[in-house]
Amino acid sequence: MVLVLGTGLTVFSSCKKNEYLNPQASTLITDVDAFSTAERIQAQVNGVYFRLKASDFLGSFYFIASDARSGDFISTNLNAAAGSTNYQMLTATTTPDVQDIWADGYQAINAANVFIDGMNKAGNAVVGDAVGKSYIAEARLVRAVAYYYLLQLYAQPYLNGAGSKPGLPLRLTANNNSGNYDLKRSTVKETYDQILDDLNFAEQNLPDNYSNAFLNTTRAHKNTAIALKTRVYLSMQDYQNVITQANKIISATAPFTAPSRVANALSPTIQAVFNGPFTTVESVFSMPFTANDAPGRSLGNYYLPGTGDGGSTTSNGASNFNLNADGIPADPSWTAADDRRKLLLKGTKTGKLWLTKFKQASPYLDFVPVIRYSEVLLNLSEALARTSPGVNARAVELLAAVRSRSDKTTTYTTASFTDNASFLAAILKERHIEFLGEGIRNADIMRLGLEIPAKPAHSVPSASPSAPNYIFPIPSDELILNKLIENN
Repeated sequence: MVLVLGTGLTVFSSCKKNEYLNPQASTLITDVDAFSTAERIQAQVNGVYFRLKASDFLGSFYFIASDARSGDFISTNLNAAAGSTNYQMLTATTTPDVQDIWADGYQAINAANVFIDGMNKAGNAVVGDAVGKSYIAEARLVRAVAYYYLLQLYAQPYLNGAGSKPGLPLRLTANNNSGNYDLKRSTVKETYDQILDDLNFAEQNLPDNYSNAFLNTTRAHKNTAIALKTRVYLSMQDYQNVITQANKIISATAPFTAPSRVANALSPTIQAVFNGPFTTVESVFSMPFTANDAPGRSLGNYYLPGTGDGGSTTSNGASNFNLNADGIPADPSWTAADDRRKLLLKGTKTGKLWLTKFKQASPYLDFVPVIRYSEVLLNLSEALARTSPGVNARAVELLAAVRSRSDKTTTYTTASFTDNASFLAAILKERHIEFLGEGIRNADIMRLGLEIPAKPAHSVPSASPSAPNYIFPIPSDELILNKLIENN
């Protein structure tokens, strides 16, 4: 038997079969036995999430690669093995970052497809229709997340041609045997339509909540699907639908909370979100890790300094990327009283600025946030601002809720802004500060059609939306195996 991962880029011989038949590790199997009992099916659900948090995908490196482009970080050693080629905007079809993120993303997609096919063939009869639909909804949400993140690097933003540009190959059935991998790219719009179809199914069929905070953070529920839809619609500049979705999980007035199901809300402090146990009500969806289940690459390892520059023995990082001190940290509107500045560390030897959101380099125990409730609030704030004349009062309150959580010295009211343009600028700046190092900045740049900033520290020029390096190329392995795909 041959197992094929992702789009067929990696083929395993039968000697690997036992590894992938282990239900704790993977769903990449076709054997009906894997879906023969409720316990085995539950283990396969866990395996779908396991693929999503692969080291070169949402386990860490996707976010590192995204942020390395955005201008917020400086490569300390121009180490190609640590993402410096991408940092310098020099990616090619054979660049490891380009290859690895694509492969792990499609492996997560294929894991979801294998599971969905297995449930339809055998699993639903074991667990019943309602539970079966709930499990399939989790897999479809994972598939939607994987496609969304791949779009942000490998395809033009939606506003470029209203989604008419080449998107991704939409693989929606299990690929579990070597064979014909030819599949043309769907358009960006078609890819987003599939993402939304998966998320709509997920919202309809996922549970309202789970039995504890850990599961409410690490497994998809209805609020997870809704929160992700606010991000997807924002990327499509469909602001009215952002408002419609966000209003399902944000109360009409402050304090803004989810009115039902999981009681998602802002945590009292930003430190509570990143200091552990990482299961606050703000953490709508996160990738969990333990000492026995850690990614090969960790956010802490990349962003933290070593002991020689202020890192502790328990948080000793590899110092691969320090913050661009002349970027958003230098903005005067980010006041010294803001608690988010406590997540920055000035090197004791070099004076470089380091991000300490992710506290431990190895073993990596920090959860990776996929979406936080603060993002949903700011998504709604921006959508209201972009669909309202002047300065929208509720949008200001939402912005103020995020700012005042960390900065008690800044008070936002409608009088704080001279016009709609200045208000929108404040929202975007708040997003820049709030999600620093969380892989969101590059997507914000691209969805708005902005230039990717220059990096003066290494003479890296800016990249305009029309530049070839504005997005990743399609990997060479995919181009070899898929005769119907074309590069950007």
